[in-house]
Amino acid sequence: MGRKRSNNEDEEEKPIKRVKEKQEGRESMRPSMIKNKEKRSAVHAKLKQQKKLDKRRKVKAREAAEKKALELGEERVEEEEKRVKEKQEGRESMRPSMIKNKEKRSAVHAKLKQQKKVDKRRKVKAREVAEKKALELGEEPPPKMIPRTIENTRELDETVCLPDDEELFAGNDVDEFSAVLRKERTPKVLITTSRYNSTRGPAFIADLISVIPDAHYYKRGTYNLKKIVKYANEKEFTSVIVVHTNRREPDALLVIGLPDGPTAHFKLSKLMLRKDIKDDITVGAYTKLANSYSLEEYDPRTRNHGKPTSHKPELVLTNFTTRLGHRVGRMIQSLFPQDPEFRGRRVVTFHNQRDFIFFRHHRYIFETKESKQKESKGKKSKDEKNTQERTIARLQECGPRFTLKLISLQHGTFDTKGGEYEWVHKPEMDTSRRRFFL
Repeated sequence: MGRKRSNNEDEEEKPIKRVKEKQEGRESMRPSMIKNKEKRSAVHAKLKQQKKLDKRRKVKAREAAEKKALELGEERVEEEEKRVKEKQEGRESMRPSMIKNKEKRSAVHAKLKQQKKVDKRRKVKAREVAEKKALELGEEPPPKMIPRTIENTRELDETVCLPDDEELFAGNDVDEFSAVLRKERTPKVLITTSRYNSTRGPAFIADLISVIPDAHYYKRGTYNLKKIVKYANEKEFTSVIVVHTNRREPDALLVIGLPDGPTAHFKLSKLMLRKDIKDDITVGAYTKLANSYSLEEYDPRTRNHGKPTSHKPELVLTNFTTRLGHRVGRMIQSLFPQDPEFRGRRVVTFHNQRDFIFFRHHRYIFETKESKQKESKGKKSKDEKNTQERTIARLQECGPRFTLKLISLQHGTFDTKGGEYEWVHKPEMDTSRRRFFL
């Protein structure tokens, strides 16, 4: 049997154990609590060495932070020093969320918001003065600070289209949409629903029909989708749109190009029908309108949203930069006629941002307003008014409003069994927030 440990040895090892626990962050221990002189000296020396290492680490971290702050700008360093000083003196600025009284919290929040605006204007003016002074002295103005965003720091993509890409433009002349985009065929769209539909699906289709010229709605019934595609080909339709409904809410769009495809499957989200869109115009606060068809169209009682006319709209596609995005953009473009009627003042926008395609439908309105002019003293009496009419333009949303996200793009018409896919979104593709495909 081994030698039995004495109580004195156990007491001497307990402080060592506590010191180890302190190093692991579990318990604080002073060397003076150790009775053994040699061990107490060893522990004291070890702790002293550890303090030196911690101090050096803090100094290096502070130097790195100051260097980074200098790169970002001296103003941030001053703000940080001021904040640290206030914190040391116990005068740290209180956040509005820390105030329990609702009225006081709102007042403090409004005051801080106003102060931020004033500071921002002051910085902008100071920057403009510095640029003007540098130009007068013949020096280069200070570079503009460009914020880092996910868009301008996106990962490099080899498929991004270039303006001088001859191969891309050559492919546009022989793809599936060339006949429509060269005005050899007139766009004609068949719109239908999934087999199990709700009341919100047809309401959305009614809004789509008002947006897309020459669009026709056919009830789905029990027909197979392949039969519908065959029927649409016989009736010389150029595209088929299927609105899928889940839990009484449209959640997907299937766009099929005819006669040779392709087939695009989009996820549909954030749908807002035309009847739900509210305009920001106050009732009765509008002035005389110019270039309008009739004043009944602009009745203040019905100005929650715009009422689109039957004119062919202008189409705006933005930020479709890659080969895949270019193909999706041409597919969307083939749904609309290529000869817009500008007199209708209608604009349909598909804006791609971070692979989300935002749809908006507006019309622009021309108004004439009276503006007062400044006049010098003594020229005119107080009773006389010096006004001038000027024409302004503004946008009014017509609706609907929704967001699309591409799920898959398939060669040819709809075929779930033997179809070949050009692109399919998979979960393993979402490993980086700065990787985009459109």
